[in-house]
Amino acid sequence: MPTAEYLTILDDCQAEITEKKSRFIANVHHVESEDEAAVYIASVKKACWDARHNCHAYVIGTGLPLERANDDGEPSRTAGLPILESIKVAGLTNVCIVVTRYFGGILLGAGPLARAYREAASLCIDNAAKVRMRPLQKYLFTTDYDTYGKLKREADRLALKVTDTVFTDKVSLYLALAPDEVTYISDFYRELTRGSQSPEDLGQVWVEEYI
Repeated sequence: MPTAEYLTILDDCQAEITEKKSRFIANVHHVESEDEAAVYIASVKKACWDARHNCHAYVIGTGLPLERANDDGEPSRTAGLPILESIKVAGLTNVCIVVTRYFGGILLGAGPLARAYREAASLCIDNAAKVRMRPLQKYLFTTDYDTYGKLKREADRLALKVTDTVFTDKVSLYLALAPDEVTYISDFYRELTRGSQSPEDLGQVWVEEYI
């Protein structure tokens, strides 16, 4: 699993190219584990059972990510590795790409074959919506309505991430904060409550930032 900020895809996407009558159909999917990648690869192979090759690659995690590539019968390093390189060049993780090849009757040779797999995978990545995932710390601020108004205005001024707000006889404001944001807003909250309250640390959350 990722332990630091990372870039991944938001939704599944597909792209297709044709090279000397061979069709290369790339599908990209977000995965959180090798098991999820295996399930997705199997689903594509089942759907494209009549294709000659369903080659794949995936990257999972950050720091020292898990990387896998498979040529599925194509000449060594002409399919899986180019797909993997396309993922790495894009700076993505938690991503699995399967490129299905329907043979068109004309042999391509190692160089053109690798370029076709890379191009199909890269085009699929280019077409996919991306999202940046940030690990933040979630805090609960419980306030009266007057204090809430002041706290919310300050949170908005600082462009802090509000994950939820619950209104009852009091207000529960949930903020997802980066390390450099915690001290200031916590001190501001204590000042508003004259030192009577501190925010409750609820642990780490992953926050999506659309790009």
